[in-house]
Amino acid sequence: MRWAGQVVDADDGALPGLERAGLVRSVCTPEFEGVTFHEVLCKSALNRTPQASRLPFRYTVNTFRGCTHACRYCFARPTHEYLDLDAGHDFDSQLIVKTNVAAVLRRELARRSWSREHVALGTNTDPYQRAEGRYRLMPGIVRAFAESGTPFSILTKGTLLRRDLPLLSLAAGQVDVSVAVSLPIGDPELAARIEPGTPSPKARLDLVRAVAAAGLPCHVMVAPVLPFLTDSRQHLDALFGSIAAAGASGATVIPLHLRGSTRGWFLSWLAQEHPALMRRYRQLYGRGAYVAPEYSRRLNERVGPLLEHHGLVPERSTRGDAAGTRCGSDSTPDTGAALTLF
Repeated sequence: MRWAGQVVDADDGALPGLERAGLVRSVCTPEFEGVTFHEVLCKSALNRTPQASRLPFRYTVNTFRGCTHACRYCFARPTHEYLDLDAGHDFDSQLIVKTNVAAVLRRELARRSWSREHVALGTNTDPYQRAEGRYRLMPGIVRAFAESGTPFSILTKGTLLRRDLPLLSLAAGQVDVSVAVSLPIGDPELAARIEPGTPSPKARLDLVRAVAAAGLPCHVMVAPVLPFLTDSRQHLDALFGSIAAAGASGATVIPLHLRGSTRGWFLSWLAQEHPALMRRYRQLYGRGAYVAPEYSRRLNERVGPLLEHHGLVPERSTRGDAAGTRCGSDSTPDTGAALTLF
């Protein structure tokens, strides 16, 4: 009988929590060994941000949940728990793909009530992570924004954005388009250990060059800065120099924050890779998710002159663009933690 599948212990092959997300099917492919794609049909594409978040934009679009960048510090990890998935390995390997997101977005942008407010992408998980090469969701999204007259921003670590530069340049002729690249670590060996699924720092610098060459301003998010690992004057000076040489229009610096289950996931990595730093991190983050205010003050004193020296402090912006958001940093920083230097 058709009610048989409604008993509590019926096995429908779906992961817990995904059925309510609109699961259509789960797919594994040889090109993504160890990764499972859970393809869903979303009911809405536009997400409205909470008023309390104090973000410079009110709407976001997320094409994926989960991210194969596998950054140990990623603030978005706890969002996987809403689907009864864990914030560690599941976040890196169980990807939710909103296969109909472009069509749903186009429909939402066509509503009479839509006021063409700025929309941000890359505020949760990266829209240009490797999976975008398989699903090609972004071209439809970019066209929907341009055709509806909706300004938008993209924040990414994914060099796959280069594929869409011609389309983004065309869109920029119709609406305000801003692009930001996340590059928190200049040391390629450290980057490979803590964000193993991301393109190398050199590849991301090449992306900055490509974006600038396409005529689009490219901001860089140096976020998060990792205390005692990437916060030295030598590291920051070299990183800012490389960013400036690549043609970036400016840079924003935000120190690491450790909220929810991200805290345990990052600290387990730190205990294995840099056990001598554990005591210092417990002192820095003993008050909660954010670094102690005195650390933020010292970092600000170090960073400000370096950014000015390399010409990476752009004019103050009132727009809700990608430069005011982050990939792996904090969307709702407190005044003692964020170093947003426009």
